[in-house]
Amino acid sequence: MIEVHHLKESRSRRITWMLEELGQQYHVVSYDRDATTRLAPPELKKIHPLGKAPVLKDKDLVLIESGAIVEYLIAEYGQGKFIPAHGTADYYRYLQFMHYAEGSAMLPLLLRLYVGRLGEAGAPLHPRINSEIANHLGYLNAELNGRDYFVGNELTGADVQLSFVIQAGVRNIGRDTFPNLTRFTDMIEARPAYQRAVQRSGE
Repeated sequence: MIEVHHLKESRSRRITWMLEELGQQYHVVSYDRDATTRLAPPELKKIHPLGKAPVLKDKDLVLIESGAIVEYLIAEYGQGKFIPAHGTADYYRYLQFMHYAEGSAMLPLLLRLYVGRLGEAGAPLHPRINSEIANHLGYLNAELNGRDYFVGNELTGADVQLSFVIQAGVRNIGRDTFPNLTRFTDMIEARPAYQRAVQRSGE
C-alpha cells in the first residue's frame, strides 16, 4: 500500500488530497513538529536522508518533493485525468504552474516565516518580502479572472500544487484582498476528496 509520510502543519496536505481525488488506498504516517524549533523530527531521516516531508513510498519507490509526487501519482494512477493532453497549450500552462508553485511563489512566504523569527533585526526586509508576496498573489488572483481552475475547466495537478501557497496567502493576507483566491480556496476545501484528506490526517 502507498505510504505518505506526513508532517503536521505542512505542505503534505497536497499529497493526501491528490490521493483522495485519485481514489487510491494509502496509509498516513504522521509526524509532529518539534515544539521548540518547529522542525521535523529526526525519525523522518529513516525514510529519506533529508528528513523532510512529504515523502511518498510506493512499492520500492521512495519519492520526495510535492510536485514530483503529484506528477508521479497522476502518471501512475490518473488514467488520463488531472493533466492536459501532452503537447497542447494547456499542457505547457500546467507545466508552468507545477514548477511555479515551489520555484517562485513559495519563496517569499518562506522568507516571511523565517525573517519574522528575527524580530526587529528582520524589520528592514519586511517591506520587500510583503511586496513580493502581494506580487505573486496578485498574479495568481488575476490568472483566475473568469475561470475556476488554473488550467482548463476542471481540477488538475497544477491546482493541487498551487493550493498551499494560495491557502497560506488567503489566511495571512485576509479574505478580501484577493477575491479570486478566496473563491478558489473555498471551492477546493469544499471538495469531498479534500475533506476526506483532512479527516484522515488533520489540517
